[in-house]
Parts: sequence; structure tokens; C-alpha cells
Amino acid sequence: MKRVMSFLLSLILTTAFFFPNVVLAVNDDLDDPEDGLVSQNEAYNDLLTDAPADLPSVTGTSYILYDTESDTILMGKNTDAQIQPAAITKLMTVLLAIENLDLEDTVTVTQPMYIGIPENYYTLGVTEGEIVTVRDLIYAALLESDSDACLCLAIKISGAESLFTGLMNTRASELGCTNTFFTNCYGNDDMSNLSTAHDMALILDACTDHQDFVDISTTFQHTMPGTNLYSDSRIISNANRFISTQEYSYDYYAGGLTGYSEGVGYSIAAAANKNGRKLIGIILGATDSLMRYSDMIDMFESGYSSFSTLPIDQGEFMPLYNDTIEQINSALLGTELAVMESSMDLSPYLTTTTARISLGSTNTVDLSSVIIDTSSMENQDFRIPVLRVFNDGKTYIVGVLNIQVGQKDNLVSINPEKRTIWSALKKALVTIIVLLVLLIILVYSLIIFRRKARRRASREFNNKNKML
Repeated sequence: MKRVMSFLLSLILTTAFFFPNVVLAVNDDLDDPEDGLVSQNEAYNDLLTDAPADLPSVTGTSYILYDTESDTILMGKNTDAQIQPAAITKLMTVLLAIENLDLEDTVTVTQPMYIGIPENYYTLGVTEGEIVTVRDLIYAALLESDSDACLCLAIKISGAESLFTGLMNTRASELGCTNTFFTNCYGNDDMSNLSTAHDMALILDACTDHQDFVDISTTFQHTMPGTNLYSDSRIISNANRFISTQEYSYDYYAGGLTGYSEGVGYSIAAAANKNGRKLIGIILGATDSLMRYSDMIDMFESGYSSFSTLPIDQGEFMPLYNDTIEQINSALLGTELAVMESSMDLSPYLTTTTARISLGSTNTVDLSSVIIDTSSMENQDFRIPVLRVFNDGKTYIVGVLNIQVGQKDNLVSINPEKRTIWSALKKALVTIIVLLVLLIILVYSLIIFRRKARRRASREFNNKNKML
């Protein structure tokens, strides 16, 4: 009976191989593979809970240190908490001015461009009918945080501040800001401007992509020539201590802005660029004007020493890419399916701790979400996570393999195999031959079993006769 059961089991497995109607599956954890893929930024946010122990202490309601190459938050606190951005609102106004105006354009000042600004706010002192250049207005906005300069730029672009704030909000959304809302172009405390450390980092990143912004915001002093109404020049000095003092001078400073609000406290937005690697730091709600500078320098220094950013070389992942396709095709042997289309999308950079990088890493793919129904002839699409696993056990998603599995008849081949009646019968003949061989083995096994049974019965009969 054992032999008969073994034969039947073999027959079932063989039939299943030649007539597949099964699901090849490994751990169906994801209802939607795309939903199951952790985004790059979310994966890298693990650095906030897996950070080196010696990171600097930063004072502020919220802060962030952001690596622009890899879209990575290196350190932070309340990075997505909404807070009044105060005067660093001007970053968005200047960005839109650089993107929409020629710096040599001129603005003819009207009363709405300065009327209504609170008395204690910094202003350039423009007056009705005065003609000033866009370049001078941007210098005034970035170096002295002059509010009338921002109003001039806003009304020059949109005709009214209310229309311009709509443009500000649209541009913020385009940059990926999810918690930012502007109602004022220069950061009036009475208005309901709201943003986050993370969103302001995205805005400053876009600003520093423009060399004009970097050059202007890192200028020590700018001389604004006389205008049609005032023959005297104006001296516009940079109030940012990264530029105006030796004590807080920072060699890698690449532009930014500071601000203050009675309800929130001190704020600072700063960019640094060291050997082509750009970091953005934002501190909102600091309690001390000078401390925000020293905290920012500490953040930058720690960002460059404790974390490293690596380029992702696609060529390095090609063997893994080819092996994965080969592995899937091997699993589909004997079925009507194969990989029809495939591509690989990788992030350009990966950021992690410098100590972790020194340990080394390996590359792999996560096939746990790959579920191929071999009974279906419909195209099946899969997004397979590409992983870099460091030797301390830390894993990062660095991209995805896009795989489409479909019926082999739909494959385009350089030398396609012709389908003939013989090719259609070949598989059936092979199946019949295998079944005949198994049948012969079964018959032979039964014959041997019967012979042994007869011999055993004969011996038992003879033994009984001897006993009698």
C-alpha cells in the first residue's frame, strides 16, 4: 500500500507540473505592492530613530537638517509641525521673483507696495513713483529683510498681494510642501502664514538652486545706486551673522534668511555646501538670537561628519537585475508564462551614517510581494523593492524592479520559435510517455508485490505442514 500511495503522489506532482493551475506565491503580505513600498524619504526617516548618539542639542520648537541630494532628513524635531515662519516667508517671495522676473527689470513703486506695513518692520524706504530694479529689491529683501521690497516684487508679478499669495501656495505645493499656507508675502505676524521646518527646507533648497540667490544672500554689503527720486545711493548691509561677523562665520554657508516673531521666537533658514554636498538647516521658535547661529553650525558640522551620501550606480545593480529576471523565469518553466517586460528605477543617492557605510553592504531584492498566478493568462505587474543591506543589519529601499509577467505567445523575440502542430503535440507526447513510464513502474511494482506475497504464503503453508 505504501508503494501504491507513493506512486499516486508522484503521479499528482507530475500532472501538476505538466498541467499547471497553481499559484506561485511567497508570503502574500501586501494587498497592493505599490502601497507596500516604503517611499525613499520615509525609509530614510528611520535615521531620526537610528541616529548617532553624539548629535548636537538644538534649541527650538522645531528644526530639521535636510540632505538635498538624497531627500533625507538627517536630524530633526517636530519637522512637520505647523508654525508661523515669520520673516523667512520672504524666501518664497524671492524665489518667485527670481523665477518670474529679469533681475534688470524695473518696478515703479505705488502706494500699495508700502502702505500698511507695521512701523516696527524693516523697510527699504521706497516711495510712490520711485523706479527701482528687481535686483536691488531682492538685495533689500535678503540682506535686510525689508518688507516693502517684498511687496514691490509681489505686486510687480501678480498685480496684487492677494493674487501673489495664491501663486506662493501653488509653488509651495509644486515643491512638495504639504503643510504650508501663505496669506502674506513678507511674514506679517498678524497674518496666518503657516509652514513647517520640512517645508521651509524644500523652499530654501529651491532658492539655492539659483546662483543669483546664493550670490546675493551671501553678499556682505550692496550699494544701491540713486533712483529717479533720490540721487543718493543706499547702503544695504547683510544682517545675517554668518556673513556680518567673524564669530559666526561659516566657510560653507550658501545663503538663507533669519526672522523673528513675538509669538514664536527666533527663526533661521540656512544652506551649506561642502564639496558639492548641499545641506539645508531650519530652526523655528528658537529662544535666543545668537544660539540659533551656533546651533546651526553644530548641525552642519555633524551632518557632514556623522552622515555620508553615496551615489547609486545602476551598473552595480545590473547583475542583481538579470538574476532576478532569470529566477522568475526559472520558476515559470513548464508554464505558459514568462517575464515580458522589465525595468529598474533607482534613487540617485543614499544617505546613512558614516559609521554604517564603513561596515560594507550587499544588494538584494525583496520577492515577498511577488505572487504569480500561473492559471491566469492576463498580464501581471509587480514592483519589487531593490534593497541595500548593510552589515549591521540596516536595510534601505534604493529602488524598484518593474516586472510584467504574461503569456509567452505575446513575447517579442529576435528568433521566435515557430508554433506548429508538432510543437503543440510534443508536450502532450512527453506527458503521455511520462505517464506510461509511471504506469509500467506501477505494474512492475504490483507484480513484484504479488510474487513476494505468494512466496510468503507458500512459506507459511510449508511451516504449518512441518509443525503437523
